[in-house]
Amino acid sequence: MQLPQVNYLAVLVSAVVIFFLGGLWYSKALFAKKWMALMGKTEEEIKAAGAPPMGLMLLQGFISGLLVAWTLAVILNHFANLTALRGALVGGLCWLGFAGATSYSTALFSMQKKQLWVINTGFNLVSFVIAGVILACWR
Repeated sequence: MQLPQVNYLAVLVSAVVIFFLGGLWYSKALFAKKWMALMGKTEEEIKAAGAPPMGLMLLQGFISGLLVAWTLAVILNHFANLTALRGALVGGLCWLGFAGATSYSTALFSMQKKQLWVINTGFNLVSFVIAGVILACWR
C-alpha cells in the first residue's frame, strides 16, 4: 500500500500548531481553571492521580494532533480549488461529523457536564479548522 500524496511538512506544521494550541487552550490564560472545576479536581489532585509521566502524555497528544493533520490532509486531497475558506469549512465539517458527534454522544452517556464538553470539543473544532486552513493553503 502506498501512502497518499500529501505535503508532510504542512502536516507536521499543523500538528505543531495543534500541540501549541492545546497548551494555550488548557492553560490558566484560557480554560484551565474552568476545566479543572468542571472535572471536579484541583491541580494537586490531578498531579497526584497517578497519570503517566507528563512527557509521555505530551508525546501522545502530539501524535494525536499529527494523526488529525495527516487524515485531514488526505481528505483535502479530494477537493479541487482549495482556499483557506474551503480548508476551514472541510476542517469544520470533519469536526462535526467525526469529533463533535462522537464526543457529544460519549459526553451524554458518561453524564459529562455540557460546559466540559464545550471546552474539550471547542479545542478540537478550532484545531480542525486551523489545520484545514494550513493544509489547504500549503499544498
